[in-house]
Amino acid sequence: MVFKRRDRRPIWQVILEVVYPRGGWSRAFNYVKHRVRRLPDTPEKISRGIWAGVFTTFSPFYGLHFVVAAIIAKLMRGNILAALMSTFFGNPLTYVPIAVASLQTGHFLLGTRPNSDIHESLGAKFGGAGRDLWHNFKAIFTPEQMDWHRLHVFYDEVFFPYMIGGIIPGIITATIAYYLSVPLIRAYQNRRRKALRNKLAQLKKNIETDVAGQ
Repeated sequence: MVFKRRDRRPIWQVILEVVYPRGGWSRAFNYVKHRVRRLPDTPEKISRGIWAGVFTTFSPFYGLHFVVAAIIAKLMRGNILAALMSTFFGNPLTYVPIAVASLQTGHFLLGTRPNSDIHESLGAKFGGAGRDLWHNFKAIFTPEQMDWHRLHVFYDEVFFPYMIGGIIPGIITATIAYYLSVPLIRAYQNRRRKALRNKLAQLKKNIETDVAGQ
């Protein structure tokens, strides 16, 4: 295959680079920023895609963020590629504050009380829900009884409050990202057009000089 890596990476290295990319998160962020700015679309359309991607990171649909961001960008007539790359806003460095803000907002809006130690309980409830899913899957093929208790707790105390509570901070953060992105992308595109015009003018001048010299 043309794009297959020659050096086969061990699984631990793949996982490590997901949590901490080679070159660090700063380099990865700058790469994504550079790619988004160079997208061939209007600043408004690219920024609507950024809005969709950032907003999606405040949803509890882990593993489906690309799909959700693409759908929202399509509905908003935003740039879908910008939406996909902007889901990078959600990463191991930001997921904890995003989750805490979304859960606390959700419990406030629903009138429920979050667990007093939300940082520990969040991971435990995700793990419990995963164990229930695996247990119930095995129960399809074995005499074991299905158990939905931890999934029910996860839905009531994490998923539903997270989904409701992520809307407000998601809208606020995504809107800030939109209004910051539009002028930055427009300035970058104008600068690129100017540089391209200067380059073409210099090329034309060189050609005319060569013709005159002949």
